[in-house]
Amino acid sequence: MLTINNLQKVYNGTTVVNVPELSIAAGESVGLVGNNGAGKTTLFRMILDLIRPSKGKVYSKGENVAQQEDWKVYTGSYLDEGFLIDYLTTEEYFKFIGGLHGLSDGDITERLLPFMDLFNGEILNQRKYIRDFSKGNQKKIGIAAAALSNPELLILDEPFANLDPSSQIRLKHLLRTLCEQKRMTMLISSHDLSHVIEVCERILILEKGQLVQDMQTNENTLQELETYFTV
Repeated sequence: MLTINNLQKVYNGTTVVNVPELSIAAGESVGLVGNNGAGKTTLFRMILDLIRPSKGKVYSKGENVAQQEDWKVYTGSYLDEGFLIDYLTTEEYFKFIGGLHGLSDGDITERLLPFMDLFNGEILNQRKYIRDFSKGNQKKIGIAAAALSNPELLILDEPFANLDPSSQIRLKHLLRTLCEQKRMTMLISSHDLSHVIEVCERILILEKGQLVQDMQTNENTLQELETYFTV
């Protein structure tokens, strides 16, 4: 699904991302973990062609993301509030996103059903603009919009941040369901080690822009990660 070759991003002479090689298979759920400044968001932005690498290429289904746009049709993503249109209501925003993918109002309603538990009665029919929601509820809106088209590839940056404990648990179950039932390829960054392990079958550790570990999730993964980040 995704292939990275010799990918680098340099700012003011400092290399912030340096990934010689990475492959993510279709249907794989991958968690990206690392301390602040590790380069996680920069890597995601290059994968989504939001910023251009200083060197190297990102391929989605074998196509260079910087040279064509077919990959955008089957890719959903939410990195931050900049992905939202904050002067719309949630209903208007979902209708706009759905329209980009040729979805009818009925399609949109049906595809939002799995998110009702996460929404917890706080998102729809609120008669207010997205900018007036809390940061946590804005995140819920963005994640739902990213998954609205049932994308083959879903990329989420810190999806558990700003969510209350109940919402974190609901989102964790939802992401697992999307992976298992929709067979989405999922790439998630998170500071919450326990949550990302429960959602993802593969964990990548990014440190100072470099992938230093690549492991399959098992019963020892959390302890291994805690040891890594405390030594």
